[in-house]
Amino acid sequence: MKPVIDLRSDTVTRPTSAMRAVIATAAVGDDQYGEDALMNELQARLAALLGKEAALWCPSGTMANQVGLRTLTRPGDDVIVSKESHAVWHEMGASGANAGVQFTEVAGAGRAWFTADEFVQAVRPRGHVIYPATTLVEVENTHNRSGGVVVPQNEIIEICRAARERDIASYLDGARLWNTSVASGVSMAELAAPFDLLSVALSKGLGCPGGTVLAGSRELIARCHKHRRMFGGAMRQVGFYAAAGLYAIEHHVTRLADDHAHARLIGERLARTPGVEIDLASLQTNIIVFKLDESAPDAATVVARAKAEGVLVFAFSPRLVRAVTHLDVSRKDCETAADVLVAAIKR
Repeated sequence: MKPVIDLRSDTVTRPTSAMRAVIATAAVGDDQYGEDALMNELQARLAALLGKEAALWCPSGTMANQVGLRTLTRPGDDVIVSKESHAVWHEMGASGANAGVQFTEVAGAGRAWFTADEFVQAVRPRGHVIYPATTLVEVENTHNRSGGVVVPQNEIIEICRAARERDIASYLDGARLWNTSVASGVSMAELAAPFDLLSVALSKGLGCPGGTVLAGSRELIARCHKHRRMFGGAMRQVGFYAAAGLYAIEHHVTRLADDHAHARLIGERLARTPGVEIDLASLQTNIIVFKLDESAPDAATVVARAKAEGVLVFAFSPRLVRAVTHLDVSRKDCETAADVLVAAIKR
């Protein structure tokens, strides 16, 4: 049986043997009573790392985003997001069901993220007899469906400044903010600074078995506590997850540069392949998104052919494919995967 090279997502990673060891020996307590010392340590560590007053662990990224929305909005509000954002495409319509909000997707020419000017133009006024009020702007950084692109920090600062001037809250879906920091050289605290509330995932590039952390002011995090419990996310002995998170912060952040290099390797190989359209300028982190033109097989065919050769990738749409590098795939794995994908397209 061929070994599988799984590039469907960086969520497929499994804890390393060293991470498993710290999980196995982790001390635990009841987090509902604030008695899980490791979780308290993880939350304090991440709050400091992100330059915020407090932090709160959630079981998943989608729950963290939903808690954030529920905390910062009211039913019937309008939330401005980037085109094809995770909140719209990958959370099963949870935002309408849980927070009762609607989304306005905004993008610029040739890109999924938006500028401060584009944000301002999309704002709906409060107190209007017809329009839902815009009360929140959400930025996704890196932007998943754009190929892991890093949103320029100077633009983010202007977006959040414009939001504050209009009494609009700001939220960062920073699931892969670690990748943003490594790729840009900007610290996590600086990336987080413009936002009222943000989330960062531990279960993607850092390889933890679960967990996304919200960070913000003490007042906002206290409100997040309430909504986390309402959504069923309050757990008990979570020190095992906290131990994994603390280990990952120490050992798995700087190595993200390897994932970015491996993604570039695959992307450059695909860019030389007839029938493939890929924007190498947007290939800045660990996500490769490429389009198959009419001369090439469709995405489902390429995915099936690659799977038959032991390489797993994901069809984003009928002619769009995504591959994601992570700590469980080596450079050699990525060289093999590139060869398999090119053969699947050319065959």
